[in-house]
This record gives sequence, C-alpha cells and structure tokens, in this order.
Amino acid sequence: MDLSNKVAIVTGGAKGIGLASAECMIRQGADVMLVDWSGDAASAAAKGLTALSKGVDFVVADISKAAEAEKAIRATVDRFGGVDILVNNAGIQTFGDPVTTTEEVWDKTMNVNLKGHWLMSKYAIPEMLKRGKGSIVNISSVQGLASQRNVVAYSTSKHAMIGLTRSMAVDMASRNVRVNCVCPGTVNTPMIHSIIELDSDPERLKKILDKMHPLGRMAQPSEIGEVVAFLASDRASFMTGSIVVVDGGLIIPLAGSPE
Repeated sequence: MDLSNKVAIVTGGAKGIGLASAECMIRQGADVMLVDWSGDAASAAAKGLTALSKGVDFVVADISKAAEAEKAIRATVDRFGGVDILVNNAGIQTFGDPVTTTEEVWDKTMNVNLKGHWLMSKYAIPEMLKRGKGSIVNISSVQGLASQRNVVAYSTSKHAMIGLTRSMAVDMASRNVRVNCVCPGTVNTPMIHSIIELDSDPERLKKILDKMHPLGRMAQPSEIGEVVAFLASDRASFMTGSIVVVDGGLIIPLAGSPE
C-alpha cells in the first residue's frame, strides 16, 4: 500500500482503533489529522505519532455538532491542503434495553455513533471532490450485523452505520468517492477495558471474551487498522459499499453451539 501525498482524517483518533488506523496510514506515507473531543488525549496521541512523521496534527471537536465537524474539516484543509481519506471511527458504548434506555442515552449514542459520521462525510466529501476522488471508511461493529442483550441504542447505531455506508456509496460512486465499512469483533482497546473493569470478576470476563472468538483472542487495534489502511488505499479501488468483517470468526458459530 502507498498513501504518499494523501491526507487522512481519523475521528476518535486519540485511542484504540482510531489511533491504530492513523499509525498504519502514517506508515504508508499519509499525513493525518486526528479528531477527538479530548484535547489532552489527542495532543498526546499526535505527539507520539510525530516519531513516525511530521505530517501529524490534531483538532478538538464534538463531531455530533455541524459547526464542530465543519471546523475539523477546515482545520485539515488549512493544515494539509485538502482531504483524501476520512475514517469515521469515533464512537461510544452504551447499555440498556428498549425500556431501560433513557432518551438522553439514545440521543447521545445516535449523535456520536451515527450523526457525527454523516456530518463529517457531509463536509469532507466536497473537499475530496476537489481532488478528483476520495475514500471513506466507516467503523461499525459485528453488532451492526447481529446483536447482544442490553445494547439497543449501540447496536441500532452500528446497524445504521452499515445503511449509511451503502447509501453514501451509491450516491458518490459516480463521483469517484468510495465508501466502505469495517465491522470489528472485540478489540483490545481502552474502551473494552473500561467495560471489563465494570464486571465483578474482570479477569474471568476477559477470558470469556477471548474464548468467544474462534481464533481464541480479541483483536489488537493494529489488526483493524491494517484493514482500514487497505480500504483507504488505491489497492481497494474497486471496493465500495463493502462491509468487511474483521472479527476472528466471532459471528460464525450458532448461538449455544458446543465447543
């Protein structure tokens, strides 16, 4: 893969899959703008990545708000001269069933996990068109293809990300902007660790999560980042509207099937 002379934006770029995706693209020659709502985390991440390249910067933004999303795109154009790649990765994990989920939790989940990605795409695509082509990679989840109990807002938002991917892919194909989606299984990120620590027996839960995957372990963030970098590159030039599952086999077995 070669991403030389490409400019990429990664939302939720300070940690986890976002940071790993940024690093993978930087290693392939891209300049990268990290977008995150935590200034401290984004600054630290950008500082760490400058060991690989000077073409790294960050902007603090709440992408669920139109003005903030537009600000992030404008900051990228001002810093690097344009936009070629957008990785819509920012997301939050929320819990609750149809009854226990509050309106506040529902709205926050949809705003961050769905609306923000549409807004970033809305403002990034015109800049891509100025360059003649572009690539958008949306990060959904295996919970965009299946679901677990007690995650009604989260799972709905991730299912909707697949719909957003397909709709944008159809709309933008004739203008040479590709839109694809990655559905990871459980990934060894700070977010999953924060969830594990909520359990009364975190070590037991971690072993369960590892064992759920036929490969016997959770993914490392870099294993998702490599797929993101591929989809962003011209190596994936005939892929658009694709839903790429990177889950260690998680959703293959029938529920309740014996070991």
